Amino acid sequence: MISKDFFSALNDLEEQKHINKEEFIQILETALTSAYKKNFGEARSAFVKLIPEKNTIKLYAYKVVVDEVEDPEKQISLEEANANAGRNKYKVGDLITEEVTPKEDFGRIAAQTAKHIIMQKIHETEKEKLIQEMNGKENEIITGIINRKDEKNVYVEIGNSSTYGVLSNYDQIPKEKYNIGDKIKVFVKQIKDTPFGPQICLSRRAPGYVRRLLEIEVPEIENGEIEIKSIAREAGLRTKIAVAATNGVLDPVGACIGNKGTRINTLSAELNGEKLDIIEYSDDPFVYIARALSPATAKSVEIDELNHTAKVIVDKDKLSLAIGSNGHNVRLAAKLTGYKIDVKTEEEDAKDNMYNSGIADNLNENDFEIAEDEDFDINNENSTENAEDTNTDNNIDELNADDFEIDFGQDEDNK
Repeated sequence: MISKDFFSALNDLEEQKHINKEEFIQILETALTSAYKKNFGEARSAFVKLIPEKNTIKLYAYKVVVDEVEDPEKQISLEEANANAGRNKYKVGDLITEEVTPKEDFGRIAAQTAKHIIMQKIHETEKEKLIQEMNGKENEIITGIINRKDEKNVYVEIGNSSTYGVLSNYDQIPKEKYNIGDKIKVFVKQIKDTPFGPQICLSRRAPGYVRRLLEIEVPEIENGEIEIKSIAREAGLRTKIAVAATNGVLDPVGACIGNKGTRINTLSAELNGEKLDIIEYSDDPFVYIARALSPATAKSVEIDELNHTAKVIVDKDKLSLAIGSNGHNVRLAAKLTGYKIDVKTEEEDAKDNMYNSGIADNLNENDFEIAEDEDFDINNENSTENAEDTNTDNNIDELNADDFEIDFGQDEDNK
């Protein structure tokens, strides 16, 4: 079979998709041979040979030279092989081949098989190429250009290649605008396989995006002098970041904020004006929880380790600040510390008859003291109990409305 167009297409694939043509031809020969046997039976042994120099595809049948023939369709005796060999002399184990003309249907089957193999090889090649290009870039920030978008997704062209990443609706910063042609920084969240090939999942919403931005902006984090302990984020609103100095000397919060807030302002601008709270991490959960509620100031903290909950007391005028709009500040503090946090005022706490177990006025560990138990007036307790007993002894059922007289006619003189 002569197929000039077929081999021309193979050349194009080699140039455009960087597919090794020789390797591709070997795969095609194996696939076409299997297709032939599957559709026309395996009574005879055969193989397909692609000859690019002549733009031809040939089908050969072959027999194995043996001493004693058991399967005439696949074997030939040594005597018969040498009788027809002319000058060539065969030995046991050699193959004797002859070209055969395939059935008419084989052309259609070969075309379908080749198409399937080509598409499969293209996907594999693109996957390998993508993996090579993105090797080591997962969980990193890259810069791309917005190529197109639809109702849910934004498609970002990465580098100068034809590789695209997908910024899904979930991974976008709420209310952020994305215009075609704009340059954009994105976080490579995951590279996953799909039925349509590998897909690069991008994000501007993941906490890892803020982490990498901070690591790039603050050299002390990059060189290990400052460690990011935890990040809690509600994209578009606020992010809380707990940091700690590894050497115990450096001010981790000041280093992250930068001189006159230059570093933190750069991060906030990149995040479309999102507010960032940098707090110093503490091993003391009382201190850590109090700091996590920044910008609000906690008056006291009580922790229930068994249920992993915390009660924080704040001034009445700081309650809304501690809770935040729609509760986002206290939610982020809970995510950051890992404790379920209940924020109350002293008035609300008094109604629930609960007592403070820790004080964090200045947010320093040394300032925390365990409150002593309050003294109770036993006489008052007894008096209350006696009064209750007296009320219990009265026969309420015998009281009538006429037994009560109220004089509303007294004037000031009678008083």
